Amino acid sequence: MVVVAIVGLCVGSFLNVVIHRLPRMMEAQWRAECAAIEGREAPAAERYNLWTPASHCPSCGASIKAWHNVPVAGWLALRGRCAACRAPISARYPLVELLGGVLAVLAAWRFGYSAALAGALVYCWALIALTFIDFDTQLLPDDITLPLLWLGLALNAFGLYTDLRSAVLGAISGYLVLWAVYWLFRLVAGKEGMGYGDFKLLAALGAWLGWQMLPLIVLLSSVVGALIGIGLVVFKGRDHQIPLAFGPYLAIAGGIALFFGKPLMAIYLPG
Repeated sequence: MVVVAIVGLCVGSFLNVVIHRLPRMMEAQWRAECAAIEGREAPAAERYNLWTPASHCPSCGASIKAWHNVPVAGWLALRGRCAACRAPISARYPLVELLGGVLAVLAAWRFGYSAALAGALVYCWALIALTFIDFDTQLLPDDITLPLLWLGLALNAFGLYTDLRSAVLGAISGYLVLWAVYWLFRLVAGKEGMGYGDFKLLAALGAWLGWQMLPLIVLLSSVVGALIGIGLVVFKGRDHQIPLAFGPYLAIAGGIALFFGKPLMAIYLPG
């Protein structure tokens, strides 16, 4: 368990990079594509990806030393501030690292040391990245949702989490359910209520867990979304007219369903 926890913490540290950089990489790609469509040269830009440039303080630009990047411990040693300029470092960085470690340990407890554990780790870490990216930008990148969907189908070809028929029906149903909700809301309200990324995410969850889990996932995501939305309005004064990203609640529900879906289903579908 200790090894799994350490690996989870380290992957959590990398997920912080993905969460911060992937949306910016997408925006740069969109700008380049728009320039190409308009027949003009894309603006020159420095190389920017998940590996380049090296980690640095966004306030002063100072390089971050290797030991400062040690998950959780580095943030605690620095007391949540940059070593060079003492600018505050968000507590979300160690939170994401801890989530990576805790979910890794939970997956090892649930699946043991098996192929199912390896898949569950990828599943959980992908959901962490999607959750925070959607919170920040209201984007669910295809670079994560689509590989997650295909990987779920591939693993269930061997019956790791459900049978292949249930996985295929789960992917199809997951997409169509939210697609129908989207168009119904648009026809009634005259505006969009969610994005296409939500369809793809629920399709991915269905591909991993099967169509049987979809009602539970939708129910849990609605409950989680309502509780968090009410909390933001009551405790942070958020304007209830401002739309909330739905992807994080789907991701949280998908995580709960992976670990506790069958017991929960037994409660409301006894026998």
